[in-house]
Amino acid sequence: MSDPSPGSLFGGEALSQERKSSLWPILMRPDDVVPMKRAVDLTGRDERTLRNWNKRYRVGRQSSKSAPIEFSAPALVMILHGDTFALEELRKGNRMHPSVVRYFEFLGIPV
Repeated sequence: MSDPSPGSLFGGEALSQERKSSLWPILMRPDDVVPMKRAVDLTGRDERTLRNWNKRYRVGRQSSKSAPIEFSAPALVMILHGDTFALEELRKGNRMHPSVVRYFEFLGIPV
């Protein structure tokens, strides 16, 4: 499976720098967070790809440039499946939307 392109996830055109910077971060509860190694195992993608996903889709957090990235496990799986609707609902904080809930259930994470 190839890395989803930004165009395929956000309406057929590449994300502009302005759009990337305007994306609200994914708010994560402790149960949602996975470190890089777990994110690699979860997605089957390498660290470079996950770093790119974080830059592109803002699905992780980092307390400083030297700190490790922590990812939202549900957001990563949403990207993996190209589910932009669920990703945007999660970004809005709508954790109870059925499209979002299914990812939490899939991962065994309490909503």
